Amino acid sequence: MRTVGAKIVSSTPFTPGRLLPTVATHLSCCYICRTFHGLWIGFFLATLLSGCGSKATAGPDDASNAPHVAVVKVARRDLSDTLEIASEFQPFQEIKVYAKVSGYIQKLNVDWGTHVSQGDLLAVLEIPELEQQLQLDEAAVRRSEQDLARANEELNRAQSSYNVAHLTYTRLADVQKTRPELVAQEEIDVAQGKDIEANAGVSSAKDARSGSEQEVIGAKAALDRDKAMFAYARITAPFTGVVTEIDAYKGALLPAGTSSNKGDEALLRLSENDLLRLVIPMPERAVGDVHLGETVAVRVSTTNETFDGKIVRFSDQIDTQTRTMYTEVDVPNPKYVLVPGMYASVKIPLRTVQNALTIPIQTLQASGENQGSVLTVDAGNRIEKREVTLGLQTATDAEILSGLQEGELVVYGEQSQYKPGQLVFPQVVTPSGSE
Repeated sequence: MRTVGAKIVSSTPFTPGRLLPTVATHLSCCYICRTFHGLWIGFFLATLLSGCGSKATAGPDDASNAPHVAVVKVARRDLSDTLEIASEFQPFQEIKVYAKVSGYIQKLNVDWGTHVSQGDLLAVLEIPELEQQLQLDEAAVRRSEQDLARANEELNRAQSSYNVAHLTYTRLADVQKTRPELVAQEEIDVAQGKDIEANAGVSSAKDARSGSEQEVIGAKAALDRDKAMFAYARITAPFTGVVTEIDAYKGALLPAGTSSNKGDEALLRLSENDLLRLVIPMPERAVGDVHLGETVAVRVSTTNETFDGKIVRFSDQIDTQTRTMYTEVDVPNPKYVLVPGMYASVKIPLRTVQNALTIPIQTLQASGENQGSVLTVDAGNRIEKREVTLGLQTATDAEILSGLQEGELVVYGEQSQYKPGQLVFPQVVTPSGSE
């Protein structure tokens, strides 16, 4: 068969018997194709419908799709509320050492950083005019002592004259009484006058001796005063400490230090560093929980060490402007590891509850003073909202007074995505910072 233009020209003569088998074969092939295509479409639809049906059957009660939730157990432990305040180390005492009397520095025994003990000689001053004054005072004492000796001799002489005059008058008076004709009245009068005069001489000598004694006392007092002033030429350490500053050196003239003249030049600065103090502004809420003699932990970040301190004094009065109370903590520093000016943080225990029922703060939603709510996971792994009453609260934990039992599971962390009655898969975790 060949094609000529638009017509089909067959080289084989057309025969109806030969055409029938060909048509039958073509129809059978078309039926098979349609059957296979229908089966493939049916399989695809069945698969799609089965997938949709499986998703439709998975609901909120399906444990395989329950969300994982972090929980912690309600447990008992000791709970302490601590107050942490930063402060700066100060010397237990620090002074500037001045000269009591003006003089030149003749000898200087210390320098910056020298450790001294109480009574150690720091410097010696040269005071020539005071040395001369001491010589004058000693001479005045000797002169007054000699005057006192003369006064004593005059008193003895006057006393002797009085004794003779009084004895003479007494004898003449006795004779006149027994034999009046033997003694003239004139002799009696003369003897009596001498007796009175001698008695007055004794009184005058006693007064003179008393004056000489006072002169001796005054001269010795002046000598002692100048000796005491001269002793200040030797400047000693008033307490054990460290020389933290030198303001004058050998040969310099130190003026006499007076309280009225604040510009006086000091010799040095002395600091007692073997015992340091921390001044803490205690908040008003913690005043009732602070007690004298209580031991506190002092953390020093620069040395990465913790030292023991003791609350030794406070003002017993609230500052109306800052609402704080002045409090001091003493920290022993025998090895001079700590230096004044270092910063430290003091942890002060305010209140402690033994064997308290506690939960982490991250599990709690506060709803009022000492009131709050938590989400718990029951035995069926379902969320339950519980109201609780709170006791002592710290920065990390809270005491539960009612609403929970020991061993129950509470949701830890974010809770907004969970609803009461929801099925969850709990996973017990250890909160950060808990032991």
